[in-house]
Amino acid sequence: MDAPRPERRDGRRFFTTTGPVKPDRHYCIPPLDRLDLDDVLALVGDEKYFVLHAPRQTGKTSALLALRDRLNADGYRCVYVNVEVAQTAREDVGQAMRTVLGRLASQARMTLGDEFLDDVFRDLLARYAPHDVLLEALTRWAETDATPLVLLIDEIDMLIGDSLLAVLRQLRTGYHQRPRSFPQSVVLCGVRDVRDYRIHSGSANATIAGGSAFNVKAKSLRLGDFSRDQVLALLGQHTAETGQAFTAATLELVWGQTLGQPWLVNALADDACFRHKAGRDRSRPIDAEALRAAQERLILRRETHLDQLADKLREDRVRRVIEPLLSGAAARTFTDRDLEYIRDLGLLARGRPVRIANPIYAEVVPRELTWVVQEEFDQETAWYVDTDGGLNVGALLTAFQTFFREHSEHWSKRFQYQEAWPQLLLQAFLQRVVNSGGRIEREYGLGRGRTDLLIVWPRSPRASDRGTRDGPSHAGGGDALRVDKVVIECKVLHGSLERTIAEGLEQTAAYMDRCAAQEGHLVIIDRAAEGRSRDEKVFRHRKTSRRGVVIDVWGM
Repeated sequence: MDAPRPERRDGRRFFTTTGPVKPDRHYCIPPLDRLDLDDVLALVGDEKYFVLHAPRQTGKTSALLALRDRLNADGYRCVYVNVEVAQTAREDVGQAMRTVLGRLASQARMTLGDEFLDDVFRDLLARYAPHDVLLEALTRWAETDATPLVLLIDEIDMLIGDSLLAVLRQLRTGYHQRPRSFPQSVVLCGVRDVRDYRIHSGSANATIAGGSAFNVKAKSLRLGDFSRDQVLALLGQHTAETGQAFTAATLELVWGQTLGQPWLVNALADDACFRHKAGRDRSRPIDAEALRAAQERLILRRETHLDQLADKLREDRVRRVIEPLLSGAAARTFTDRDLEYIRDLGLLARGRPVRIANPIYAEVVPRELTWVVQEEFDQETAWYVDTDGGLNVGALLTAFQTFFREHSEHWSKRFQYQEAWPQLLLQAFLQRVVNSGGRIEREYGLGRGRTDLLIVWPRSPRASDRGTRDGPSHAGGGDALRVDKVVIECKVLHGSLERTIAEGLEQTAAYMDRCAAQEGHLVIIDRAAEGRSRDEKVFRHRKTSRRGVVIDVWGM
């Protein structure tokens, strides 16, 4: 295992994956460069209330803090406040308001040297009801100084039920008093747009739409991921300061695997350059294999960012969208609200077609859903490795076919994602074996009718061959004489078996051609409860596609 990242005492910067960026300590894209700053400043100047939202760990707080400093430099009184701590009050509005006011008072003192809220804190809480106290506090505070007051409220969507409604409604009530007797501009920041909130009010026993409770919102802004140029610029800061280069292939791989998701970009670079011992040698460039190994370590460590996303997979509204993606189903069974919710979480890309946000998330989703299953298999990699270091995929699929025939009924009941359980079970079986020396790349999506798997397997040389040929290092350790690529396509039987096989052969051959794979397998899963017997469903044929490629076809 790699040693912990050493403490830096030389003043040099590093990649960060926790908390807001500090430009003097962290490589970073200037936070305000990621906003349409002219638009934001115009909204504030025009006395508008608006929303800034984005998935977790994309840089929202860094952007808000930078905006606070810019607005204070421009002559406003601007205070940033994080209200997440009030979540524990749940629907106790009185306790929530006490907490929110306490945080406001603290931030005003630290940011502006303004102690007004500290001075009136106890009096306000004693004299005003919980549903009125924030309104009165902001009114009095705005009136103490002619300088316009701007409020940036972070983690607003962490408040619960009546506590959230109380904040939104008091801000709405005071809106007409701005700028003399209420904040000139308020920015609400969270994971989701306030219009998408469905807030359960315990006192009213009703669900309230956030757009109704805060109908003074002028605009919703979304903080996007890094652009390709920003990814290259961020990595370039490390090269400029340490002299350590990233190969051209690595730079493309970082962009291709993350598609600019800020946490992923920083986490990959941090692991490759600082956590991994070999990466700390600044004379060695970071190559593509080092980057892929860093990605695997991130997934295996189940880093908090990835674990939080994985935890969402248990929610029914997430399952309704992800399950047909995994199975390749043509039918859409989810609502637009389900879709928008998962996009706001950052798990899905925005726009069409419906797809996972980036290849790393696409790797994490099926592996997380099969994590426990993998641990229960007793398969060992050594059972399927030939004497020349190649992976015997035929033997591996034969073993899975036997396992599937004997245990599918039992295992089908263990998956929450019932429509995708055969594909997930196959991937769990393969992952347990392939993990030790290679990797699996996955392609799946709504309406594809199949799941495409690509096994990338670097052959380890025999002892007599070591040092005789050059080859890249790989995640499993040692040198690779060559890299084998094997395609496995998984299709659920629909209609006639002959037509399904014919269609699958062409799809498998096309995928092999695109990936430059040397070997191809087509797995047909018959989920029909009636019709053919279990023994009839199990077969192995060798077929030739119209492209002239020989493909093994497996029935299960």
